Amino acid sequence: MNILTVQERGLALIRVYGDLNDFLPPGRRETWFERPCKGHETIKNLIETCGVPHPEIGALIVGGHPVNFDYPVQPGDMIEVFPITMAPASSVTLRPPLDEPRFVLDTHLGRLAAYLRMLGYDSLYWNDAHDAELARLAGEERRILLTRDRELLKRSIVVYGSFVREVIPARQIVEVMRRFNLTPTSTVFQRCMRCNSLTTAVEKADIEHLLEPRTRLYFDTFRRCIACGKIYWQGSHYTRMATLLEHSVRLKVEG
Repeated sequence: MNILTVQERGLALIRVYGDLNDFLPPGRRETWFERPCKGHETIKNLIETCGVPHPEIGALIVGGHPVNFDYPVQPGDMIEVFPITMAPASSVTLRPPLDEPRFVLDTHLGRLAAYLRMLGYDSLYWNDAHDAELARLAGEERRILLTRDRELLKRSIVVYGSFVREVIPARQIVEVMRRFNLTPTSTVFQRCMRCNSLTTAVEKADIEHLLEPRTRLYFDTFRRCIACGKIYWQGSHYTRMATLLEHSVRLKVEG
């Protein structure tokens, strides 16, 4: 590899590591490849034109030195791009840490949103949400955008986010738990799976008139959403969800 020749040709060399290779065509994975430098183009823009969304990036190294997203790429630069899970300890922090993970999910991830709410995580989701609104919420409210749309993840207002690779919801929740090191919160099974608001314990006598006969007969402990009013109890659906949660936690640990 002749760096002088690369520099004279106005090119930069790039290598992408880990699961960021998912965003590249096969011929560019796990190897160095060339990209033309366009004047004072930032490294953030250059890498995104290669296909890698900036929220997925954990570290950028140029010629052995860590840089941030605003670094202006120069001909002859050797650029290494690391995912968050492989970021070197000496790298520059690309985004401030979050106090707690809160999410906003695109229209393809409704079941995943319900699973995150089940775990107790604040997770916004609407089945008719527009991309611009999702990006705005992610940026203004410092939420992690979970999406199956790579171009949505590239919007400049989005700081935190992840492209969900799995397509089966039960596998998606394990992927997200691993990606963000999630564990069940203190509000597990206390967040409404329909609207995301918290639920509160409610006396059976106060809601008895709203219950189906068999529910009224066999169950005595209930919670109710403070926003939409949906009532929850520990029936067969709860048991299935608890089993799925336990399985997901086990897979996350084993992974």
